[in-house]
Amino acid sequence: TANTSEGIPAQMRLGLLSPLYLRRLFERMGATYIKLGQFIASAPTFFPAEYVEEFQNCFDRAPPVPYSEIESILHEELQRPLDSVYEYIDPVPIASASIAQVHGARLKSSQKDVVIKVLKPGIEDTLVADLNFIYLVARVLEFLSPELERTSLVAIIKDIKESMLEEVDFRKEAVNMEAFQRYIEAMGFDRQAKSPFVYHHCSTKRVLTMERLYGVPLTDLDSIRSLVPDPELTLVTALNVWYVSLPPAASVYLLV
Repeated sequence: TANTSEGIPAQMRLGLLSPLYLRRLFERMGATYIKLGQFIASAPTFFPAEYVEEFQNCFDRAPPVPYSEIESILHEELQRPLDSVYEYIDPVPIASASIAQVHGARLKSSQKDVVIKVLKPGIEDTLVADLNFIYLVARVLEFLSPELERTSLVAIIKDIKESMLEEVDFRKEAVNMEAFQRYIEAMGFDRQAKSPFVYHHCSTKRVLTMERLYGVPLTDLDSIRSLVPDPELTLVTALNVWYVSLPPAASVYLLV
């Protein structure tokens, strides 16, 4: 109440509904809910700013998987000694997201710097189970409250399910990345954007090895200012390249 909450930090007043608590709860509940957290972070028009800001952490700061488990997946997928493929692999992840973890590495043959995106163990089964449950709940809710049909809740959940399950097959991501690179070259955007080169000899359904590109996030305006003379123009160019490439765009990397 107003007469008792004055002077109490906002996070404590919100209690279980605080952005920090909800974000940590989503992380503990697993990959499916981290993906939903990413949706919150990507929808500033639907959710309060403090929730959007807090859930930004779901993009690349999810709890990491121990490197020993990542190494086991690499052995299982590549079916050959890792030191015959990579000069080294950094055991400390560059990023850890909902379904995958990324490690820096160097190829044995070409000495090229690369990043290895590895599907976290058990993620596919978890996603299927969680998304089937969420879909069933949506169907039950529409049955109990027919007016919910107007919100297309079941259709939205179905689309989310199909999209998320596609993300666990890195072969599709590799195809999309190569298609996007061909697109930006055909459109003459190769000086503004780039899609990383995919190394197919060490990529599988659960492992994606690709060229390492160095840059800064589009949200880090101060760093962009230190690299280019006109950061606003750079941002506009990046957004235009992304927009005109829809829907075939995969991973877009700005050249700065």
